[in-house]
Amino acid sequence: MNTNYDDNNHLILVGKVTSEKKFSHEIYGEKFYIFNLSVPRLSGNADVIPVTISERLLTIKDIKVGENLQIDVQFRSYNSYDRKKSKLILTVFVKDIQFIENEEEIEVKKEYISNEVVLDGYICKKPIYRKTPFGREISDILLAVNRAYNKSDYIPCIAWGRNARFCENVAVGTEVKIVGRVQSREYEKKHEDGTVEKKVAYEVSVASLEVANKEVNSEEKQEAI
Repeated sequence: MNTNYDDNNHLILVGKVTSEKKFSHEIYGEKFYIFNLSVPRLSGNADVIPVTISERLLTIKDIKVGENLQIDVQFRSYNSYDRKKSKLILTVFVKDIQFIENEEEIEVKKEYISNEVVLDGYICKKPIYRKTPFGREISDILLAVNRAYNKSDYIPCIAWGRNARFCENVAVGTEVKIVGRVQSREYEKKHEDGTVEKKVAYEVSVASLEVANKEVNSEEKQEAI
């Protein structure tokens, strides 16, 4: 495993701020805030991704709705406890931020570097292989990515086609490198009382995957539904 933790988990996002920043938490006197960033897809749709940022990165300019940003981040997870239940919360954590003023520069950055994540970690749960009603092959993967100070982030990933079939048989504990994009996906959760709750899931849509330095190519770099 690479001990350069920035290389293990690296992502650049280019998008537009769609919510006011709100206070999240404080650690050793350092305040952290959260806001949503809308990141366009090539299809014309957009992923709305939660972002966590330290006050230390906001000394020159504050974040406002409508601002265009390029942020260098890591995709992180933490457990939230509510009513004695643990829930995995996912967010992107800002390491560096640039405010983009020039419209031409925005379009160039969106086209070439708008959303590509690189993860190097371990399969920590047996991948779940399935087919959609339309016959599309999918594997759900949970990847443990090491972080400094003996911490790990647990990142849900989704593979398609040939990668999905391959992942079905990958053993727990296997080290893999994944390149893909962070996506948001709406779904409905049905409760025991019959009520339906709309929720949003965040995950990495896998474009390519390597196992122990052996590359496994996708049939195609498919865009997630």
